[in-house]
Amino acid sequence: MNTAGEAKVLRIYISNTDKFKHAPLYEMIVFAAKRYGLAGATVTKGIMGFGSSSAIHYIKFWEFTEKIPVVVEIIDEAKKIDSFIKTITPWFELISYGCLITVEKANIVLYKTGKRKKISII
Repeated sequence: MNTAGEAKVLRIYISNTDKFKHAPLYEMIVFAAKRYGLAGATVTKGIMGFGSSSAIHYIKFWEFTEKIPVVVEIIDEAKKIDSFIKTITPWFELISYGCLITVEKANIVLYKTGKRKKISII
């Protein structure tokens, strides 16, 4: 990612139960972002929320199989984010439930690449 140019934050609000081609939608988005060469993606599971259906979903005590909100967040150069949105938007027409996609400008304060750990096999 070039930190000198304009950056954007892409946020996708969906449910952990949303599927695309029999896989969790949030996984499909992250794998697509990786293939697309975006700088990175983060998936955050919410503990409580509601959307356009107005039904409140939340994790009950020690129950992790409930429907809960998920946010996929991707930050990269504006051009790359705009192009990626055009690629994945048709996927959302195929899901049964509501979703929300937002984009906003971002000011990158620091972007430091990490080093991968080398795995040695004995």
